[in-house]
Amino acid sequence: MDSNYITLFNAARQGDTHLLQQLIDQNVDINVHDEKGFTPLIIASYHGHLEAVRLLLEAHADVNAQDGGGNTALMGVCFKGYPDIAEILLEHGADVDIQHSTGGTALMFASMFGRNELVKIILQHGADKEIREHRGLTALDLAIQQGNEEAIVLLQ
Repeated sequence: MDSNYITLFNAARQGDTHLLQQLIDQNVDINVHDEKGFTPLIIASYHGHLEAVRLLLEAHADVNAQDGGGNTALMGVCFKGYPDIAEILLEHGADVDIQHSTGGTALMFASMFGRNELVKIILQHGADKEIREHRGLTALDLAIQQGNEEAIVLLQ
């Protein structure tokens, strides 16, 4: 990976919108994947950098890109708990029903980790509550396992 791409990933990780804009202006490929399959959008989303996410999406970052494990930016924000970033990703066409390597979805992450505002948002965007992960569990099953009463109500 050349130095521009190392700089790109560091800027995404740090939420450095000034540097990201410079790289975008230089036509650096913002949809490049690192050795783990992460894209700058996945990295910026996971680290909660709202303005960096917005900038990358406006520059046509692939909102549904998946890392080496099949995780998307939306899954990352559901794990970490960033509803504002989830809304932006969804506005830009994030697919709520993409499954990662073991069948998990963004809705499952939100349900398991008590991110109930995200459960609501994802359901409002048409998430399929009946999708099952590799063990045959749905988002509701996972919420029950975690004792997430609010998500249980939302998912029934």
